[in-house]
Parts: sequence; C-alpha cells; structure tokens
Amino acid sequence: MDRLQGMIEAPRQTRMPGLLVHGASGIGKTMIARNLSRKYAPEYDPASGITRTPLLLLQAPPAPDERRFYLHILAAVGAPATALSARAQNVASLEVRVIALLRDLGLRMIMIDEVHNLLAGTHREQRRFLNVLRYLSNELEVSLVCLGVSEAVDAIRGDIQLARRLDEHHLPNWRDDAEFSDMIQTLIAAMPLEKKSNLKVKSLKQVLALTGGVTSRIFALVKDLSIDAIITGEECITDDAIAKWTPVWSRHANPHRRLQKSRV
Repeated sequence: MDRLQGMIEAPRQTRMPGLLVHGASGIGKTMIARNLSRKYAPEYDPASGITRTPLLLLQAPPAPDERRFYLHILAAVGAPATALSARAQNVASLEVRVIALLRDLGLRMIMIDEVHNLLAGTHREQRRFLNVLRYLSNELEVSLVCLGVSEAVDAIRGDIQLARRLDEHHLPNWRDDAEFSDMIQTLIAAMPLEKKSNLKVKSLKQVLALTGGVTSRIFALVKDLSIDAIITGEECITDDAIAKWTPVWSRHANPHRRLQKSRV
C-alpha cells in the first residue's frame, strides 16, 4: 500500500512508474486495489464542474478485446457508449473518446485487476491488448498497475517494453511466523465472541495446513469457526474446534462420491 501510494503521488514524467502485483488466487490482490481506490475516491470540483478521479480501477475483460476494454472504461467513468452511433463505437473512435475523457479527470493511476484474463486470447490478441495498456500509460502520463495470478507474469513479459517499466511485486502465501500469528489474533479479536480464544502454536500450524496460507481461506475458516462457537454457546475458538474443522468443499465430497457409486 505504501509503494502504491508513493506511485500515485509521484510527479508526472515521461515514463511513469509501473507495478505488476501477482500472487495466488485469494491472497488479497483485489482487496489491496479496492482499499487504495477508496482512499483516492473521485471528488467533485465545483469550480470546474468536473469530477476529479486520481485512480481508475478496472477489471480486465474476460478476453483481450480492445473495443470491450474501451467500453468498460467509458462505463467506469460514467460515460457509457450506449448513446453513440455504431460508427462511433469502432476501436479508433473509442480510443480518441477515452483519451479525451481520462485526460479531463486528472488521472494519476490506472489499476487493471484480473490481468491474467488476457491469457484467454491468442498471442497476437495479448500483444495488442498490452500495447493498449502501454499506450494509455504513455499518452496520459499515468502510473500503470496490473494485478493477477502468477501466470500473468509470463503474459506481461510478452511485451518487452511494458515488462521493463512494470516492477514485479509478489504477494507470498502466509508462513508460520510472528506476522501470521498476529494476523490470526487480530482477526479472531474482531469476531463477535464473548470469550478470548487462547490458541496453541499447534493450532496455528493446523490453520496454515488447512488453508495453504491463502488469505481468503484463512478468513473463511475463522468466520466459520466463529459462527459455530456462537451457535454452540462456546463463545470462543478452541484448539479442538480447529482440529475437527474441515473445509466446506470437503464436507460434501464423500456423500457425492457415494451418490455417484449408487447410480452406477
């Protein structure tokens, strides 16, 4: 967050700094993007009558399609292309319109989430889409931040010029260390439980083993155990509860397999 904030506050220059944030699905990339987006939310300037938007957060289209991407941008800034004629919705016209609108917004950073979606296209389509990202960053003199799973790194490296300007920042899975312990204790303390949960080191290791150190799975586990603690009246998360807990997707696996066998 500190690094991203420094980028968005950086003075304009010919080549603005860029960043590729990658990590496992569920590790927290989208949450980081949304937190920064809330911090730099659009503000209306009554003097100019323009809404200043320092940060534009977008999700990459399901496939690397330039036209669809430009239409997403127009919708995100409140200027949908539904009223435009079919001729005005071609790629060249949309490009001119998008550049003009974004320049008026006082944009400082463009964040593209789920950038690994471009892997759904051909190599040529990927290159064209990456060219669009590089063009927007150059033309508007804004920082470009891409977020995606680790496979997206290879796709970004397909454009050498873009790869050179995007530093890579890997978000690792949680490990068995003091930071993980502090995070678990903070998360449990935020739950509406009446009693304090005093977990042993063995239970923390069990949480890591069950979730693979993925943030979203850890949150799901703590939330699930908290609900069970409230329903049973225990009012705290215990070592025994963690030892007995199984992921939601595992609880229905055996009955499903039994049903398949019975049908055979």
